[in-house]
Amino acid sequence: MMEDEAFTDINGKAISLECQSHSGLCREFTVSVPKVSIGKVLVYTCCVWLVAYAVFCLTENTAVLSSAIIVTLVGMMLHIHFVKVDHESLIVIRSLGIQMSSSYASGRETTTFIEMNKIKDIVINEAIHMVNKGTPASIVWHRIIYYLCVLLKDPSEPEAVSRVVPLFQSSKPRLNCLVKVYKSCQEILSTC
Repeated sequence: MMEDEAFTDINGKAISLECQSHSGLCREFTVSVPKVSIGKVLVYTCCVWLVAYAVFCLTENTAVLSSAIIVTLVGMMLHIHFVKVDHESLIVIRSLGIQMSSSYASGRETTTFIEMNKIKDIVINEAIHMVNKGTPASIVWHRIIYYLCVLLKDPSEPEAVSRVVPLFQSSKPRLNCLVKVYKSCQEILSTC
């Protein structure tokens, strides 16, 4: 079974969810975000270089231009290697565990595996998110966001939760997307 639907993240930007059922014992969910926009990169680069050129014209110091080029290139490299996530995947395998992966724009991947005997449950949690978008510091907007997370068992006390591991941290899908993943995960977890 392979589905591909359009969803949005908490900021209203388009994301997609792809669900694959490899067998009755294994399901994979991949949340993808749009690729890096070349237009945006070009605009930011031009703005930085124009400001650097204006400072150069005033100071006649060539180090300003060289610094602007180096800072821009290093900043772009750091952004695509450590910040810009192309897609996040969750693989749930009954009786074995779950694997979470993030693939960055540079091709770098991070993967975490949690054994099934350490998992208490997978739940949708809610949090209050404070937003300050271009308003004075005294005005802060609050909104409730939802996120999917794995509750880990406390080894010393089986009924307690030792840790909460959030899923899809970079793509931040909205509730309708999370519910779809949650229901499918619960189908697998309920048979363990």
